[in-house]
Amino acid sequence: MLKLISLEIRKNKLSGMLKGSLYANLGLLVFMVLVVFIDQGESDPTFASYAELFEGLFVFVKAVFIIFASVLLCKLVIDEYKNNTVTLLFMYPIPRKKLMAAKLIIVFLFTLAAIVISDVVLGAILIGINHFVNIIPGELTASLVTNELYVIVMGALYAAGIGLIPLYVGMRKKSVPATIVTAVLVVSTITSGFDQFRLGNLAAVSIFLALLGVGIAYLSIRKVETEDIA
Repeated sequence: MLKLISLEIRKNKLSGMLKGSLYANLGLLVFMVLVVFIDQGESDPTFASYAELFEGLFVFVKAVFIIFASVLLCKLVIDEYKNNTVTLLFMYPIPRKKLMAAKLIIVFLFTLAAIVISDVVLGAILIGINHFVNIIPGELTASLVTNELYVIVMGALYAAGIGLIPLYVGMRKKSVPATIVTAVLVVSTITSGFDQFRLGNLAAVSIFLALLGVGIAYLSIRKVETEDIA
């Protein structure tokens, strides 16, 4: 399986996604810094504590990389079906299930790793900036950092599963735009809210959506052996 994953990464030149991730993180960092500085001196700032800063950062990072996951799904799966190159791919002496599983594992692991790494790195940079400018009030405690790391890892696991949901629409429509639009709609649903409430903050909702995404991936893998590609 590891060899298949490595071959898929090389064949689809996924190193470009790493550059895209870097640019996305730079954009997120600039955005977060601008929000922090624009709010300076306001009576009701957007981020009134480290906890609020971390929560805001995680919401944006999660949203960006769930959409990234849909782009990866398009590149690895939907384009293959749309252009009918999957027929040639399935002629290889390798079980179809294994090929499809390798593709979806790449999407899941990329989303998981990207969210964890991005959140930790951007959070550390923002903490460093605040150390010099002292805009975010409050003390950064060890318990807060530990709790945030737990939230990041668990949230990234849920998000990696949620990132597979657009596969359902993509496989039915064989459409790249439909796949990405589905991801945008999912992100809008889980990140929108009012005051401190967001649908994605509810553990039950996140777990349900993550399991739904994994279930869609499993059904796609299971059906691929008997599915008529033509």
